[in-house]
Amino acid sequence: MTITFFREYCLSKSGTSEETPFDENTLCFKVGGKIFAIIDIELFESVNLKCDPERAAELREKYLGIVPGYHMNKKHWNTVMFDGSVSDKLILELVDHSYDLILNSLPKKIRESIHTL
Repeated sequence: MTITFFREYCLSKSGTSEETPFDENTLCFKVGGKIFAIIDIELFESVNLKCDPERAAELREKYLGIVPGYHMNKKHWNTVMFDGSVSDKLILELVDHSYDLILNSLPKKIRESIHTL
């Protein structure tokens, strides 16, 4: 997976924006002002994604390339490596899962405005 493909995939999701709030190398993808994916632009070695706690634990047991979220709440976030140990298909599925978790946590009015975009 390339950083260009990953970025375009994230930005294709309704209501998604991107910004670098922490430093020029840390790119965050947001929906409704809340982060659902974080990558290092320069290294592009991994992505931090929000995940249901039970699923997060299962994924960590099954894949060497999925570990507790770096600099994040370890219960709710995973760091997923782009080293080939996790398939691109699963990474994109986990991006979808993270996006959906964040979208569904937003107030109804904001969710509805995103769905109409």
